[in-house]
Amino acid sequence: MATPIKFGTSGWRAIVAEEFTIANIRRAVTGIAKFVASQPGTQHTILVGRDPRFLGETFVAEAASVLAANGVTPRIIPDAAPTPAISYAVRQQKVAGAINFTASHNPPEYNGIKFSTADGAPALPETTRQIEAAIEALGESAVPAAPEGKYDQVDVKPDYLKRIGELVDFSVIQKSGLKVVFDPFWGAARGYSCHILREHGVPVETVHDYRDVLFGGHAPEPDGELLDECRAKMKETGAGIGIATDGDADRFGIVDADGTYIQPNYIIALLFDYLMETRGWNNGVAKSVATTNLINALAEKHGVPLYETPVGFKYIGELINADKIVIGGEESAGLTIRGHVPEKDGVLAGLLVTEMVARRGKDLGTQLKELFNKVGSFYPNRENFRLTPEVKTKFTEKVKGDPTELGGRKVSSIVRIDGLKLVLDDGSWVCYRLSGTEPVVRVYTEVRKQEDSARLSEAAKAWVME
Repeated sequence: MATPIKFGTSGWRAIVAEEFTIANIRRAVTGIAKFVASQPGTQHTILVGRDPRFLGETFVAEAASVLAANGVTPRIIPDAAPTPAISYAVRQQKVAGAINFTASHNPPEYNGIKFSTADGAPALPETTRQIEAAIEALGESAVPAAPEGKYDQVDVKPDYLKRIGELVDFSVIQKSGLKVVFDPFWGAARGYSCHILREHGVPVETVHDYRDVLFGGHAPEPDGELLDECRAKMKETGAGIGIATDGDADRFGIVDADGTYIQPNYIIALLFDYLMETRGWNNGVAKSVATTNLINALAEKHGVPLYETPVGFKYIGELINADKIVIGGEESAGLTIRGHVPEKDGVLAGLLVTEMVARRGKDLGTQLKELFNKVGSFYPNRENFRLTPEVKTKFTEKVKGDPTELGGRKVSSIVRIDGLKLVLDDGSWVCYRLSGTEPVVRVYTEVRKQEDSARLSEAAKAWVME
């Protein structure tokens, strides 16, 4: 029986040599090719790129052959490239889309296929459903591939970095004397953030700046507990900020001058406030339903519309394309800004934060305290709980109901944009989202007083298990 291939919020991912095989890659790419070929017009060229994962070059070559056999012209990106750079190249070159071999921040044994459409955005559900149907229609029949050939190649780096140079004020960073440490996590942003900083005369040092397909033996995810070498290099060099990107550079991680990891919820809020202050824009702001309500408070303060989306950056990408927002972000460390790609950009995020620190002359901890003084304090948290089959079945039914209380506190409103979000009478909230790939429920909580965080977390967990 053929392996089912399903495109989630960021494409199809699987373990290499288990489900992520040459045969299944051929099936997935054939499904994409059939979708592209069915679109109106004659521009049936797509980019094919990758992050630095194991066998990436082989998978790119295989995809090119399958595309060619199905009447779609492949254009190869020969070197590992950030997902946002590929997205920008799709728009600049006016091609029909891109296939990107990446598993983003997943552990090293994974790889994946992400498909972006002609606007450079992650494919929306209506597109991925058509691709999945085309794959399913193949059944177990062998998928043809063209003989290995030579295809056009493109270097996406120069144009992308030129655009970053237009979006970030590097003169402010250079004049401030701020020193930077960049951690690409052995990933696709190697030679990007550090290159453009050096080009503008900003002192920068790097860690993990070489290819390692095992990513140091863990997932290439720039979370606080994995940034110790970045912190050490900051201390050694006297750097005022550490910036990091994940395996395909669509996500970011930020370390403050004192070594504190600043969670993405706060970075998105700080940048929203900063961009409103410095860019003169008056568009709205977008956030996923699981992202901090600090952004809601800031939207009210600035008098601009708030757009709350399901989890999945494709929904924020639509708002960027429609020029409705200054910034859009998700608590899972993805953001983009007005005039840029409708895709998460970890390179841009880190550089904008660097600009913000340089211009304001204050560390991020100080800036966050000042933000709290303006609109109040918010303390978000996220936990994953693994469920037994019995508990999962029961919980799946439970979230369809409308609870009136949680942990003895009244539920004032219910939001069902994605999962179940319970807003309590004091403004704190809990959001439950069941994983589509494993027996896990993701539980997001946020309180207004830090001392209430543990109590709400316990109540949220108890509601899952009761």
